Amino acid sequence: MPTVLFLRHGRSAANTSGRLAGWSPGVHLDERGLAQAAALPDRLAGVPLARIVTSPLERCRQTLAPLLERAEASADGAAVPVAVDERLGECHYGDWTGREIKELAKDPLWPVVQQHPSAARFPGEDGETLRAMQQRAVEAVRDWNERVTEEHGPDAVYLVCTHGDVIKALLADALGMHLDLFQRIAVDPCSISAVRYTPMRPFLLRAGDTGRLADLVPPPPPPAAEAAETAAAEEAATPDASGDAVVGGGAGGA
Repeated sequence: MPTVLFLRHGRSAANTSGRLAGWSPGVHLDERGLAQAAALPDRLAGVPLARIVTSPLERCRQTLAPLLERAEASADGAAVPVAVDERLGECHYGDWTGREIKELAKDPLWPVVQQHPSAARFPGEDGETLRAMQQRAVEAVRDWNERVTEEHGPDAVYLVCTHGDVIKALLADALGMHLDLFQRIAVDPCSISAVRYTPMRPFLLRAGDTGRLADLVPPPPPPAAEAAETAAAEEAATPDASGDAVVGGGAGGA
């Protein structure tokens, strides 16, 4: 199964002003967020993305723009397929949407969101539970894992651009953590978290990484003459398709 790069959108004007953007329309990246997005192609240089899946919200589409422009301008001009999946959109915060964080911190629901998020339901007709948000996002990723594997093989890498709470919930699922512990995970704007999915278990490869990710490139297949003699060493050094973990930690990326 594939490796998924979970990209949080770049810093937005709502992040800077301390407001909970949610699904508010017209929320764009601020100056720093635009710079973060502009640096993204270099950070992912050499990583062969099979596909990009994104939240429908503008700040995610804006974050991806430089990456897509670089792909189109590359030597082969091959565009990376892009799909929009509403299941990977921001949590529906209901009546909390657009309000200041410092104001929300005084709301009786705030400590529930912090300490017992699996019990939290945001107020209002379109308010969502954090459980529902996690469930829809996990289902989306599982669906895309199957599709990408079918189309590109089990060593494929694809990117999902989404939001902070969504990524935290996805990483909690990958780690086998209860949702009530997901607030322990930090995901900065334009950071990338990488999860390698296998039939048995996910492997967390990166969490909140803001640097280069070239070492996540799958190694090329060895020449036929070397394949037989290296097979045993590779089997011992890396998790295989069964999802077994490497006792002792393994040799790391290529």
